[in-house]
Amino acid sequence: MLHIAVFGAGHLGKYHLNNWQEIDQVNIVGFFDPDDQNAKLVEDKYKIKRYTDPEALMDACDAADIVAPTIHHYTLCEMAMRKGKHVFVEKPLANTMDEARDLMKLARESNVKFQVGHVERFNPAFLALKSYALNPMFIEVHRLAQFNPRGTDVSVILDLMIHDIDIILSLVKSNVSYISANGVAVMSDTPDIANVRIEFDNGCVANLTSSRISMKKMRKMRLFQKDAYIGIDFLDKKADVIRLDAPGDKNMFTFDIETNHGKKTIAIANPPIEDVNAIKMELEAFRDAILNNEDTPVTVQDGLAAMEVAHLILDKIHQQQQH
Repeated sequence: MLHIAVFGAGHLGKYHLNNWQEIDQVNIVGFFDPDDQNAKLVEDKYKIKRYTDPEALMDACDAADIVAPTIHHYTLCEMAMRKGKHVFVEKPLANTMDEARDLMKLARESNVKFQVGHVERFNPAFLALKSYALNPMFIEVHRLAQFNPRGTDVSVILDLMIHDIDIILSLVKSNVSYISANGVAVMSDTPDIANVRIEFDNGCVANLTSSRISMKKMRKMRLFQKDAYIGIDFLDKKADVIRLDAPGDKNMFTFDIETNHGKKTIAIANPPIEDVNAIKMELEAFRDAILNNEDTPVTVQDGLAAMEVAHLILDKIHQQQQH
């Protein structure tokens, strides 16, 4: 039985509590939340013990699930690792690059399991493409959200775009060579909308647009690679694959077109999407990594890499605003 402690029982923290209660081989020992009114609601609803001292809660658990605001990630992660506790922490990994690098060093030294909550890795539309060879050379992303003051303690880059940065870094096995970026703070003190171009050593280019001041929601990624186009809709949980010449794939609808180079066969597939709960799945993966002594699917290195690119983007936006 794995004894879990939840730090932060706000909007997302409640989702975590809901899911932990449904996961086998797990016992929630308690939660920490400094807001008395919210904590009372959580106690009444979940019948879970509230701790007012985070250190006492840390001592009582095997693993810490940290869903607190980003500014508290470092302190709680450090406390957990110094006590030899496994760590699940929501994205972004930490508030600053120095904190993130320090956490990576600590994770290596303390030999605990460490997972960062990049939940889109578990989105059913993305999981449906696991059997396809994804080797994109051009990527286009739109992640648009309506304004919600809840997320504005960090910029749109660290709030929304970091999801796509993490996915792209997991797909493009190459180093970033150049970044250009433009962003505007409209409703808050940090950029609320941004457009970014990331170039990689292998020639791949990614264009990303993120906004938290849009009229409608959108979370789409388009991948273009040799002989194939892949569309991923993270919001509506759909995926499309259009390929040249895909014999033997029974799931594909095919038709022929005439080109200057003769007849080409176009194959279109809509991979079956499993109805999975992404948050529950990432928490189960964390549990399994601990119980089976396996690597976590989103490591502290992954969390750091996404933050490094996000902060390079923020630096570029800052430089552009100085002119």
